[in-house]
Amino acid sequence: MEINKKVALYTLGCKLNFSETSTVARMFQEEGFARVDFNETPDVYVINTCSVTENADKKCKQLVKKALKVNPNAFVAIIGCYAQLKPEEIAQIYGVDMVLGASEKFKIVEHFQNLEKNEKAEIFASKIKEVKDFIPSYSKGDRTRSFLKIQDGCDYFCTFCTIPLARGKSRNNSVEDTVNVAKEVALTAAREVILTGVNIGDFGQEEGENFFELIQELDKIEGIERFRISSIEPNLLSNDIIDFVAQSTKFMPHFHIPLQSGSNKILKAMRRKYLKELYVERVTRIKSLMPHASIGVDVIVGFPGETEEDFLETYNFLNELDVSYLHVFTYSERENTTAVKMDGVVPKHIRSDRSKMLHILSDKKKRFFYNQHLGKTYNVLFESEQHDDALNGFTDNYIKVKIPYSMELENQIKTITLKDVDLDGVVRVKLEEELIN
Repeated sequence: MEINKKVALYTLGCKLNFSETSTVARMFQEEGFARVDFNETPDVYVINTCSVTENADKKCKQLVKKALKVNPNAFVAIIGCYAQLKPEEIAQIYGVDMVLGASEKFKIVEHFQNLEKNEKAEIFASKIKEVKDFIPSYSKGDRTRSFLKIQDGCDYFCTFCTIPLARGKSRNNSVEDTVNVAKEVALTAAREVILTGVNIGDFGQEEGENFFELIQELDKIEGIERFRISSIEPNLLSNDIIDFVAQSTKFMPHFHIPLQSGSNKILKAMRRKYLKELYVERVTRIKSLMPHASIGVDVIVGFPGETEEDFLETYNFLNELDVSYLHVFTYSERENTTAVKMDGVVPKHIRSDRSKMLHILSDKKKRFFYNQHLGKTYNVLFESEQHDDALNGFTDNYIKVKIPYSMELENQIKTITLKDVDLDGVVRVKLEEELIN
């Protein structure tokens, strides 16, 4: 590999992808590459792709085109879930020089012989059944927070999902090895760590360990002030985990729990491992121990067979549930999934209408949650960069706070009282000098 070269990386998709992109970037930097922004005429572009939505596939093609406009001679490598699922398709995109699958992406620097563009893209992608190694990753560069990958892959095979085909079986390091990686993160400037993976609640199954044991050990690490659990399946969110978070000063009272549907009929068709009654139990226990906790929900609209009655059942279920916000996904057909062969296809305009209804409901839920906490005092971790002359931050229970920009407050935790809600978040109408002092 050549040194004194520049590399730009772009991430599509989830927090897990961000942690892996950061690890790949460090591999390049160790080989003498300088990491630069997309438009700074890099010699190499690495695009980390997603497979969850159809738009992610299209975005990949757009990014390759954009990269070649910036530097027509740049070497373009595609990694990530889309690269594992459809390497031949990606290899046909004009300007792509290399495609690396789920296992090979972490060997990317080994595959570089030179940076000359290829007439035909090279493909390095093992069959997903052969992908068994766990490669720990964490994001570095954002002083405020780090995404720590603790688990990869999934054994669930929900009927709508391609992740098991893109990332393989569930796997992870031991508790001890994971804690050691977290201790590396503790040496950086990051003050908050988000635990990420495909199915993090499944942590430890092969080693006879579990996620609850892991968070108990992470809680003891010095140098990390906040932990957040990114997303955890309701059937894996045990009472032990909830009870532990309730008494921990480091694990934030913030849960993101996928639901996908409020109809048991649809949950069974999706091959989910719980019914809505269990979901209610989890939310009820969280709120009984942590009334101030934030609870986010993933929900899919327009799944095959979802009738108007099924959708309204989901809508009403969420409307009555004490949750804080929704992440709404419109079902899109994915090759090699069971759902794509199912009857009862929902027309796309109906999917769109249902999505809009749930987005409006999410806005109402979020505003209600914010209003419940006005006048209360919380610790806020402010971001490490400004946005439109403002400084954003989040309370421990994930309420967004915005104040006039102040460099002194970047990456600082301050205790403030929440006063007003606007369309963007909670604004603290207190002079910034008071916060600094």
